[in-house]
Amino acid sequence: MAPPPNYPIKILIIDDHPVVRAGLTSMLGKRPDVEVVGSSPGGEEAIEMVRRRDPDVLLLDLRMPGMSGVELLQAIARIGSRARAIILTSYETDEEIYRAFQAGAQGYLLKDTPLAKMIEAITIVHSGKRFVPGHIALRLAERMMRSNLTARELEILKLVAKGPTNNQIARALGISGNTVRNHVNSIIEKLEVSDRTEAATKAIQRGIINADD
Repeated sequence: MAPPPNYPIKILIIDDHPVVRAGLTSMLGKRPDVEVVGSSPGGEEAIEMVRRRDPDVLLLDLRMPGMSGVELLQAIARIGSRARAIILTSYETDEEIYRAFQAGAQGYLLKDTPLAKMIEAITIVHSGKRFVPGHIALRLAERMMRSNLTARELEILKLVAKGPTNNQIARALGISGNTVRNHVNSIIEKLEVSDRTEAATKAIQRGIINADD
């Protein structure tokens, strides 16, 4: 059967690692149903390539220096590109998955995904549908059902992860100890954990906060 007239699917690879870009370009370049129209390390160069080369699908890393994958998705949306994005990453924390789909991603794959599965994802996303592996979909649904932490709760959670007491946090933020305690209780409830230590641990594991913050 002949491929549809909108084939080959035009792919733009955006990843800050040159070895990854070269490997994907070589691997996908052997396929008659896709065409790699370029690769970029990210940032403004990637946005300009999206403008000039009009790709159908982006294979986009999340963690890049300067402009992150989520920020890049937001910038690409602002220029009115029709390209649909598949996140291709080595990481899969709940918060990163959530933020990527909020920013408009249509698919999510790990970098060790076999070529056949990658082509399947590209084809599905190009057709206008989403490609989300089952275990990722379950975690995404759980994250979307959980109430978002407020800016103040996130600020306090970052401090909790460093180990100070509620009173120490209160002094640092210029608020009362009771206010901090109320925020901590709210955080514990929203993250569905039993105490402040478990809240900090779970938040780091899921990418809600960074251990180095």
